[in-house]
Amino acid sequence: MLIVQVIVNWLLLGSLYAAVALGFSLVWGIMNIVNLAHGAFILVGAYTAYWAFTQLHIDPFLGLPLTMLALFGLGWAVQYVAINRVIRAPFLVTFLLTFGLDLLIADVVQLLFTSDRRSINTAYSGLGLTLGSLHIPLDRLLAAAIAVALTAALSLFLKRTRTGNAILATGMDRDAARLMGIRIDRIYALTFGLGAALAGAAGAMLVELYPFDPSQGGVFTLRAFVIVVLGGLGTPWGALAGGLAFGLAETVVPLLPGIGPGYDDAIAFALMVLVLIFRPRGLLGKAFYA
Repeated sequence: MLIVQVIVNWLLLGSLYAAVALGFSLVWGIMNIVNLAHGAFILVGAYTAYWAFTQLHIDPFLGLPLTMLALFGLGWAVQYVAINRVIRAPFLVTFLLTFGLDLLIADVVQLLFTSDRRSINTAYSGLGLTLGSLHIPLDRLLAAAIAVALTAALSLFLKRTRTGNAILATGMDRDAARLMGIRIDRIYALTFGLGAALAGAAGAMLVELYPFDPSQGGVFTLRAFVIVVLGGLGTPWGALAGGLAFGLAETVVPLLPGIGPGYDDAIAFALMVLVLIFRPRGLLGKAFYA
């Protein structure tokens, strides 16, 4: 049963990591921007869910739409005010701009909530499904289910709706999309807003599972970057594949003989290097994003 427990832990953690990287993958794939403020958006989502829980007594999972809506508005505003003005600038300019936004948002969060480490406990914290020696925490199971549902919903939105098709067309060829009558500025604002909303959803789920503080944004951004490289751009399912690969490096590989714990990040980055060498597009990446 130990093997089954390890596999379950891997799937639950990998699905959560997919939620962390989903918005990052969308913005990078469509707008060609490596959004270094992504981790800051996750933190804002976490603190929004924390505030709603402590002040309004709204469960983080039940309040997920509220958190996503708030982060969508923030992402839309940031894109309109800042990102849109340098969208055609060299890659380094947008890189530095999002880095500055990350520092600014983190400082504002720390100013509002202090640097104290926060956590919440719901009525079902610690509960779960127990089958013999197998234990599945309820909160982690809910987070994994929501992460997969968000991935499926984004995939369906991109493939089955006119707006989603416009987003994909803009990612493939911005100038051709403009010639077809697509408002690129609106598509970029929508894309960045969706990326921020998905980051907010990840933050709302993380607040249910782990303690957090304003200094953790960089960790989330770095992990999202590795996950997207592993999974590849071009499809939301790439984020899920990358999340599972990253989760594998953290839960299963350290249990192999001769490895042991403490090498989680080293294993994940080694896996990323191998993927870049043998499959530069990632596990599920599509050609037009190469």
